[in-house]
Amino acid sequence: MTEQSVPAAQLYTDEFAADPYPTFARLRAEAPVCPVRLPQFETYLISGYADAKAALTDPRLSKDLYGPEQHYLRIFGPNSAGLNQNMLNADPPEHTRLRRIVSQAFAPRRIEALRPRVARLVDDLIDKFAPRGEAELMRDFAIPLPMMVICELLGIPAADRDRVLDWTQVIRTSGSSRRSPQEERAAVQEVQLRLHDYLSELVAAKRSRPGGDLVSDLIDACDQEGRLSERELVTTTFLLLFAGHQTTADFLGNAVVALLTHPDQLDRLRAEPDLLPAAIEELLRFDGPLPVASPRIATEDVEYRGVCIPRGSVVGVVLNAANHDPGQFAEPDRLDIAQERGPHLGFGHGVHYCLGVSLARMEALLGLGTLLRRLPGLRLGVPVGELRRLPAASPFRGLLELPVRFTG
Repeated sequence: MTEQSVPAAQLYTDEFAADPYPTFARLRAEAPVCPVRLPQFETYLISGYADAKAALTDPRLSKDLYGPEQHYLRIFGPNSAGLNQNMLNADPPEHTRLRRIVSQAFAPRRIEALRPRVARLVDDLIDKFAPRGEAELMRDFAIPLPMMVICELLGIPAADRDRVLDWTQVIRTSGSSRRSPQEERAAVQEVQLRLHDYLSELVAAKRSRPGGDLVSDLIDACDQEGRLSERELVTTTFLLLFAGHQTTADFLGNAVVALLTHPDQLDRLRAEPDLLPAAIEELLRFDGPLPVASPRIATEDVEYRGVCIPRGSVVGVVLNAANHDPGQFAEPDRLDIAQERGPHLGFGHGVHYCLGVSLARMEALLGLGTLLRRLPGLRLGVPVGELRRLPAASPFRGLLELPVRFTG
């Protein structure tokens, strides 16, 4: 690899989708700051741990995609403003203001109060497929669990959750069908409009009949303190909905595959369940659900590793490559649930560190722990090479399907 721009088709291959880590190793060794030509724009990928950690806090790399230069147009498309103009795509002081409001909803006491309900949901989902001795674990468990949790938190009525889930999955699985790229973009844009309209109606309904949910709390912050605009209410609700289930769902799928393909680690975890919290962190480092952090924009010419990233360029920090950097982690390509490796970047770093980390960890602990306890003999239903994954160029690292078999 060189400093010359690499076409996306050369990087995002079927082999990459199955196992991106050899490519990440080449990036770190040969082109730690690599320009890649995507269909709509060029992005610079930063792959080493030290550089990635620095880039995540570099004030010259802005998260504000909705400023005067409207960078969001080339990244997300014209229909994205109604949903994506939120704290994820903002810099301080706007980001600080929005995060302070939303963080109140993720206070440790509120998340801990959910534990019995999440545990019940986990068991209810497993009850439905356990008698069969087999399941499609993404459809039957990994996706619906965090979706139900975040819908309950937000106050989305039970009758609406299936269609909301369907809409979010159109976005998640974009590029995985046989439709043309133009048809895929049109489908995503249509879903964006439907979600915007639905969430706008949800906000209006909660304004008329508030409850004890997050959306009602956000409306109260808007009405009583004037700190959230109507657009911010809708876009923040979308951010919480999508971020609140997507990465947890993909993590659960990735974690199950990692354990089933490393039986020594699975056996140790079954024998020593107290290792589960450490195992969650190691599994997140080993094969995280968010390979590249959400995009940043260079506000001036920025140099990393002798490569000039021109002003206005899109920058992608490759979290999964950084988490396999041998300069930071000993034997990074080896899964070891008991090894103390130090901090990974799976939840990000800096002011944009994942706000929902406590909820994600709780869902992962309860979900993965209960699966292993209740499903002895858990194994893949197909050879690992036949697993259907999200497209190589997807912003998510996850599975389309995860067939498993088990006993008991």
